[in-house]
Amino acid sequence: MKPGTLLNKPRKRCAVYTRKSTEEGLEQEFNSIDAQRDAGQAYIVSQRTEGWIPVADDYDDPAFSGGNMERPALKRLLADIEAGKIDIVVVYKIDRLTRSLTDFSRMVEVFERQGVSFVAVTQQINSATPMGRLMLNVLLSFAQFEREVTGERIRDKIAASKKKGLWMGGRPPLGYDVVQRKLVVNAEEAALVRRIFTDFATIRSCTRLASQLNAEGHTTKAWTTQEGKVNAGGPFDKKLLYALLKNRLYRGELSHQGLWYPGQHEPLVDQSLWDQVQAVFQEDGKQRAISTRQREKGDALLRGLLFDGTGQPLYPTYTRKQGKVYRYYIGQGVNRFGVAGGSLRLPAAPIESATVQQIKTVLSSPEAVAAVCRELGPEVDEGRTVLALSRLGDVWSQLYPVEQQRLVQLMVERVDLLDQGLRIHWRALGWKSLLEEFRPETIGAELVAWEAA
Repeated sequence: MKPGTLLNKPRKRCAVYTRKSTEEGLEQEFNSIDAQRDAGQAYIVSQRTEGWIPVADDYDDPAFSGGNMERPALKRLLADIEAGKIDIVVVYKIDRLTRSLTDFSRMVEVFERQGVSFVAVTQQINSATPMGRLMLNVLLSFAQFEREVTGERIRDKIAASKKKGLWMGGRPPLGYDVVQRKLVVNAEEAALVRRIFTDFATIRSCTRLASQLNAEGHTTKAWTTQEGKVNAGGPFDKKLLYALLKNRLYRGELSHQGLWYPGQHEPLVDQSLWDQVQAVFQEDGKQRAISTRQREKGDALLRGLLFDGTGQPLYPTYTRKQGKVYRYYIGQGVNRFGVAGGSLRLPAAPIESATVQQIKTVLSSPEAVAAVCRELGPEVDEGRTVLALSRLGDVWSQLYPVEQQRLVQLMVERVDLLDQGLRIHWRALGWKSLLEEFRPETIGAELVAWEAA
């Protein structure tokens, strides 16, 4: 070579692009990305007499698939090509740049528009020549075929595994943890799932149930990936609850491409509760909303007031058989924690009737009402108030259910269900409000007097 030959060659700025599909081996001191980069840099050095020089930047995409163009380093490379900063792209093999013939065609358009050549080090291919472009298309066709066949094998393997009831990845569902590709019950979350199903059967509104769960501080599934990434739980919303309540996974099944197969995991919801929840979804949405509001206003007299002997709350619920509604109060054991066997399930009517009877006994007892009046102060007209409240007891059965429930909520703080009967805790401030309503010459007192007449 004559002196000065290199100086007469036009400089060609060369960029080495590297890619690896998975994270496996990237933690090694010298990994696949390093090997590809070194091979590319060595090839550029071998072409130094042709004016090839490396650019300063590295274009590395570790753990990115070659099946699409959503890769940060590749986007940066194409942007630099468009900006006129690169003359030659060097890769170890063609499939490091892409495995898609369509994507490669788009890249070639950019290359040709900007006058950029493409070189594959180990395949001796240069896109600057017609033969090089032919070989590129042939090799890329085989690369795309290989990717599609591999994808089919992976899909078939996933389908076969799901048909066997194995969990094949993704965010674990609320109520379960993943252990060796199997769903294992998470006791605390499972209790929440059972509570969601049982409460929805009563509340019948995903929106209201979500508000209640969020107010109590409950969150969606929180989990940690195998790589140690923590995914925190978030608030519930009606769409998420709807999907959860319709998810047959909680009946012990797994889905694949719209079909459901028996899973190897333990179901969290029994058939009876599942059917009850799905029956709610079958109802007309507007009619369900109306019936929900009506039920919340007047059907559960002791909603939020009734507790069992251990101090745990009892919740109103109902079942419908042959067009007839049967109302119950159920214990926290079945409502929140799904305890099988020995769960508390009590007919609503006898409990409510016994509570009302005690309220009417107090209202009809002049001594009891007089004691309340004296405790609330001298401004209360004891004699006339006693008369008004005794009449209230007489006409109780003629009041609308909504009004009965309002008065009970006003007078009663809580009702404890004991072996020997009921124990009512009175609400002092509520009695004061009640006495104000039934003072002489008030609408409440006149109404009761009119009803009694």
